[in-house]
Amino acid sequence: MKREALFRYAREYFNAEPEYLWSNLPDYAVLRHYNGDKWFGIVMNVPGSKLGLKTEDDIDILDVKVRPEHIGSLRQKEGILPAYHMNKEHWVSVVLSGPLSAKEIHELLADSNELTSG
Repeated sequence: MKREALFRYAREYFNAEPEYLWSNLPDYAVLRHYNGDKWFGIVMNVPGSKLGLKTEDDIDILDVKVRPEHIGSLRQKEGILPAYHMNKEHWVSVVLSGPLSAKEIHELLADSNELTSG
């Protein structure tokens, strides 16, 4: 899945626009609840080696919050990694160019939206 497709989905279903908060990280975009400050996703491009992969190429990932009881089974799936720069007990990183379908990524984003809605 390309990040643009993910952002279209976030606009349509969650009324969320990507926010680029850091001038030194121009490709990092936060997805925030339209009626608050809480994030439910963050899209980043990270060197694969920082994710435990055998490449230095930048990889687009989506960090989403998941139920702690699902962390173990989700991390067994190819394309889902321990969260990059987030609490690894509650968040995972999804490789956008990985084997997960758009539907699976959408479901993870929807769950994260629900879990962070307060």
